[in-house]
Amino acid sequence: MEQNERRKFLISELLNEQPQYQSMKIPKNIQEQKLLLRALFNMRMPGKISAEFLKVQDEYLREEISEKGIVNLSDLQPIQNGIYLWQGDITRLKADAIVNAAADRMCADDGKARFS
Repeated sequence: MEQNERRKFLISELLNEQPQYQSMKIPKNIQEQKLLLRALFNMRMPGKISAEFLKVQDEYLREEISEKGIVNLSDLQPIQNGIYLWQGDITRLKADAIVNAAADRMCADDGKARFS
């Protein structure tokens, strides 16, 4: 199965899980397909899914990673001992943790991050 076929299979399976989406057509545009697949992945509630789906999903995601490439810690320069800044697609970053400095829970009223 080629990458385009994998993407369409995954979209189709996810659309068919939800009655309100079963009549939805898969876009012809590859970028629109990728956006739809990402949205479907993100909004899917936990539940059983077929072994075939998991196999195709794994193959699809491995190929996507292979095309984008992975950024390792050794590729980055620390701004402080053990602290690195990354600007880019965080899905490419091999990391144990990612901090979103824009998250409300981490910012005081003045917009500056506070850490304890």
